[in-house]
Amino acid sequence: MPTPPRTASALDQLAEAHLAALLRRQPTLALALGVPDAAPGLGDRSPDGIDAVAEQHRRTLAGLERVPVRDEVDRVTAAALRDRLGVELALHERHEDLASLNVIDSPVQDLRMVFDLLPEDGEDERADVTARLASVPAAVTGYVESLRLAADRGRVSARRQVLACAAECEQYAAPDGFFATYAARHDDEARRRAGRDAAQAYADLAAFLRQDLLPLAPAADPVGEERYALFSRAFLGAEVDLAETYAWGLEEVRRIRVEMGRVATEICGSPDVAAAIAALEADPTVVLPGAEAFRDWMQQRSDEAVAALAGTHFDIPEPLRRLECRIAPTTTGGIYYTPPSEDLARPGRMWWAVPEGQETFATWREATTVHHEGVPGHHLQLGVSTIRTDLLNRWRRSPSSWVSGHGEGWALYAERLSLDLGLLRGPGEVLGMLDAQLLRAARVVIDIGVHCGLGAPAEVEGGDWTYEKAWSFLRSCSGEHEGVLRYELDRYLGWPGQAPSYKVGQRLWEEVRDEAADRARRAGEPFDLRAFHSRALTVGSLGLDVLRTALIPA
Repeated sequence: MPTPPRTASALDQLAEAHLAALLRRQPTLALALGVPDAAPGLGDRSPDGIDAVAEQHRRTLAGLERVPVRDEVDRVTAAALRDRLGVELALHERHEDLASLNVIDSPVQDLRMVFDLLPEDGEDERADVTARLASVPAAVTGYVESLRLAADRGRVSARRQVLACAAECEQYAAPDGFFATYAARHDDEARRRAGRDAAQAYADLAAFLRQDLLPLAPAADPVGEERYALFSRAFLGAEVDLAETYAWGLEEVRRIRVEMGRVATEICGSPDVAAAIAALEADPTVVLPGAEAFRDWMQQRSDEAVAALAGTHFDIPEPLRRLECRIAPTTTGGIYYTPPSEDLARPGRMWWAVPEGQETFATWREATTVHHEGVPGHHLQLGVSTIRTDLLNRWRRSPSSWVSGHGEGWALYAERLSLDLGLLRGPGEVLGMLDAQLLRAARVVIDIGVHCGLGAPAEVEGGDWTYEKAWSFLRSCSGEHEGVLRYELDRYLGWPGQAPSYKVGQRLWEEVRDEAADRARRAGEPFDLRAFHSRALTVGSLGLDVLRTALIPA
C-alpha cells in the first residue's frame, strides 16, 4: 500500500457516494457507524426498500466500469466493490434478502439492537431515541411485507427459525420486555407511548410469524448445496471446495482434541479433558460469581492486553487504546463487539449477553474471547479501519464492506496468536482457547454437513445428519452451557455459511501469512510479522480472495 497522505481518487468518490446513498436508505447502518447526521427512522424494510438498495448496487457497479483505477488502493477498492456488490445482487435475484429471518442476524434482531448504540446524554439525543422508537411499527410493517412476498416466491425460513424468532419477538414485546423497560428509562410520556407502540409492533410480528408464516415454513432445516454455495461465497468472499472443507473440518476436530488432551495432562495428570475442565470449574481462582464481576474482569484483561501489545507486536493508535466492556440488555448468551463511531466519541465496546440463570463465569474459558472481540481481534481490526481516513475511503472503513470470513477469520487468528504472544495465562486458559477453536471446527462440520447433505461422522453413527446427531456432535465438541449451545445450533441451521467463516477464514488468513513469509524467505529477506499485521489491518474488510491479492500482489 502507498505511504499516506493520499488524495481521494475518482474511485474513492464513487465508493463514498455509494455509501452515502446506502446510509440514507439504511439508518441502522448509519447508526452503527456513529454518523451524526443519520437519516431519520429505521429504514424501509419493505420490498420497495430492498429493491431500491439493489438498484443502488447496480448503479455503482455500472459506474465502476467508467472510473479509472489510479493506484494500488484503487485496485483493491474496485475488486472489493465488485465482490461485495456482486454477491449482494446474486442474493437479491434469488429473493434471499426478502426472506431474512433467523435467530441471530435478521430485522428481528437488528431493529432491537440498534437501540444499544443510541446515546441519551442530551435532550436532542433523547428526542432522537423517542423518534426512532416511534419508527419501529413502520419498519416492522415493511418487514412483514417482504416476508410475505418472499413466501409467495418460495423463500421461507425453516419452522425452527420461525418459532424461535416468534418467541424472541414475544419476549421483547412483554410488559417487562426490552421495549417497555427501555422506554421507561426517562419520565417522558411520548417515549413511553413510543415504547408501547414498538412493543405492540413486535407482538403483531410474533402473531404474523406464528399464524401466517409458520404454516408455509418447511420442516427441514437444510438449504441444499446450491443455495449454500452462494451463502458461503457471501460470507467468505472466496469460493471453496465444500466437500474438501468438510473433510478438513473433521480433521481439525481430531487434531484439536489431541492437542487438548496434551494440555489436560498438564492440568490433571491425564489426557481426560472432562476431568481437566471439572478441575478448573472447581478452582475458585478461575471462576467468578456475578455478571458485574465478570465484566470488570473482562475490562481488566482487555486493558492489560492493550498495554502488552501496543508498540511491541502491534501498532495500536492512541484512540484505540480505549475499549469498554459492558453487559448487554439481552440474554442470548452471545459475546459481540460494536466498533467505535467515526468521530471516536463512542468507543469500541465488547458486550456480553448473559444467559438467564447463569450466575458463575469461567475466566479460564473466556480469556480467549477477550482477545477475539478485543485486542488483537475485532477491536484492533475494526478500529484501525475506522481511523484510517488518510488511506481508506469511507465505504472501505464501514460495516457495509464487512466480510465475515475476513473479520471473524482474523478474530480466530487472533485467538491462536494470543497464545503465541504469551497473553494466555497457564494451561487452563490454553485449554479454553483450544475449546473455543474446537467449537469453531465443529461448526464447519455441522454447518456444511447438514446443509449440503454430506455424510455424518461415525461417532454419531454416520448416515444422514439429523438435529439429534448435530446436537450430539456439538455437545462432544464443547463444554459450554446447554442454553448457549442450543442457541449455537439454531444459529447454524438458520444462517447457513456464516458459522464456518470463522475457522475457514482463519485457515485462509494463516495461508496468506505463510505465503507472505515464504515469499520473503525466497527473496532472502527476514519476515517481519509486526509489519505484516500492520499492513493487513490497513486494508479494511475484504473478501478473502481480494485480501490475498492485496497482501501478496502478483
